[in-house]
Amino acid sequence: MHARALKLLQHHHDFAVIHKKGERRTKQVLVLTFLTMVVEITAGTVFGSMALLADGWHMGTHVAAFMITIIAYRYSRVHAHDDTFAFSPGKVGVLGGFASSIALGAVALMMIVESTERLLEPRIIHFDEAIAVAAFGLMINLISALLLRDHHHHPHGHAHHHDQNLKAAYMHVLADALTSVLAIIALVSGKYYGWNWLDPVMGMVGALVIVRWSYGLMKETSPILIDESIDARYKIAVKKKIESDADNRVSDLHIWRVGPNHFAIILSVVSHTPKAPQYYKALLKDFHKLSHITVEVNKCYGDDCIVEE
Repeated sequence: MHARALKLLQHHHDFAVIHKKGERRTKQVLVLTFLTMVVEITAGTVFGSMALLADGWHMGTHVAAFMITIIAYRYSRVHAHDDTFAFSPGKVGVLGGFASSIALGAVALMMIVESTERLLEPRIIHFDEAIAVAAFGLMINLISALLLRDHHHHPHGHAHHHDQNLKAAYMHVLADALTSVLAIIALVSGKYYGWNWLDPVMGMVGALVIVRWSYGLMKETSPILIDESIDARYKIAVKKKIESDADNRVSDLHIWRVGPNHFAIILSVVSHTPKAPQYYKALLKDFHKLSHITVEVNKCYGDDCIVEE
């Protein structure tokens, strides 16, 4: 009986970022990173290089982070169209990005501790072997960065640009590449100039850069996870648009994130001449960030509602 009306009024709740290409490439990077980790840990043990051994375990933390990314993608895809979440699993990928930012911070802390120990107690380094393996690690990191760079430089659609899950994986690769470059600079300087102290100093520099990346990613993802509201100016513009029509007044307004680039809104309107909710939704048609709009309409009777000019 009401099938047509129900169809018109129902909302879609798919706010998850499902980036199939990004998921596939993250799996490829996971395999490359795991193999590099094995090579570096083995080489570090055989050649007695703490630098390579530390970098190998450093790669291991990134393997764990890539697994978080892949699990988040899979979970979002499996639950994309069920009722497990009120507004779809749109924040699962964001949670993966936040978890990865914590992992990045842990990696930086490990690097600072290791670098401090090596600065206080210098160790013998087999430069030739260490340089060769570090160069190999850098090559793998560059290949991995190329596999993941599409989301950052050439996004296929606006939503992919806000895929914090994939961005976290990309930042882990950049962190690996940075540590490899700094390790090569330090090892070459140590071999030819005897600047062995530069090795732990470069480790600290890399750690500080990674901390900055970690903080930036955490700052970007945490507001989404705690339902941060939209910018105040945007809320004012929404209210102004509704109240510019007839004698409408907004008595209650809530706008919050339900995904990386999606917002839901609950709007309560008071008017002497109320109209259907669809009318007020139409007034907000140019507010493209609002993906899910719910309108409550209340009628004023007599002097219960005085419109102030």
